[in-house]
Amino acid sequence: MIGIAVIGLGAALAPHAKALIDLNDRVRVVHAVARNPETRRAAAEQFGFPATGDAAAAIADPRVDAVMILTPTNAHLELAEAAFAAGKHVLCEKPLDVTVERAERLVIAGRRSDRRLSVMLQLRFRAASQRLKSLLDVGALGEIQAATMTVPWWRAQSYYDQPGRGVKARDGGGVMMIQAIHTLDLFRWFVGVGSVEASIVRTTALHRMETEDYASALVRLGNGAPGTIVATVAAYPGGPEQIMVIGSKGIARMDGSNLRVSYLDGTEEVLRDDVGTGTGTGWMAFSHEPHKAVIGDFLDAIEQDRDPAIPGEDALATQRVIDDIVNKGQR
Repeated sequence: MIGIAVIGLGAALAPHAKALIDLNDRVRVVHAVARNPETRRAAAEQFGFPATGDAAAAIADPRVDAVMILTPTNAHLELAEAAFAAGKHVLCEKPLDVTVERAERLVIAGRRSDRRLSVMLQLRFRAASQRLKSLLDVGALGEIQAATMTVPWWRAQSYYDQPGRGVKARDGGGVMMIQAIHTLDLFRWFVGVGSVEASIVRTTALHRMETEDYASALVRLGNGAPGTIVATVAAYPGGPEQIMVIGSKGIARMDGSNLRVSYLDGTEEVLRDDVGTGTGTGWMAFSHEPHKAVIGDFLDAIEQDRDPAIPGEDALATQRVIDDIVNKGQR
């Protein structure tokens, strides 16, 4: 039984909490930590977790083997460093931290401590994602010719009216860092991103916010083929994210959690798995099963003394692409 401290009990808690409850034969929540007493009370009532306001004491507790960090992005580094220093493993919500430099420090701290660091980029564990990755790994689509990624999501202004949302100092960025990071991570996992050739990043008239709500980029894929990236939270009412990979033997289209592979010989493969993606006003309307898979893999990594499926270095590589898109687009 692995003891865990969950730090941060805000909007991101629900899918993690449901996953932890499902895994209660393997993991026990020793502490659930939040500064706000009302937030602690709500988490205790809804999920039955023992709540506290003392993060340092929770991390130091010898019953705690691992720390799950669900706080706003700008608090990730210091909490992770404290956890690693105390000999704990860390599961961190995306993104790693608000800048690439701070993200690098977090990853280095994990390696130096010889503890496990996993990052919650759960879309990799969807059935469609796993299937497409396996097809690409064996070359079933042939040589990749091009690929596109689109995230046409919606967030109402009320979302950004909440304190800290869309603020660079707290979140590190806008649509690319907070929403589209999941799809970009999948895109990079599938086909690689060798370089960002050009980008445009802006805040549309649909939102009052500090960071971007629209970004587009032209990229070179891992093999040098062309790729395009478009992401926004200004596409009312919001639709599922999409990835299309064009190969010399066929085309794969991922629409949310659904996959269709059309081969040039006329055969097709279809995988339907409508689990929701949080595209519009119901932005937390999705299954917790992929979260459960990430946490299960994290527990396996601890028990088997191996790297998790989504180590810090992978999340850092995705964040570097985001940083390049945003920096080039703001010039």
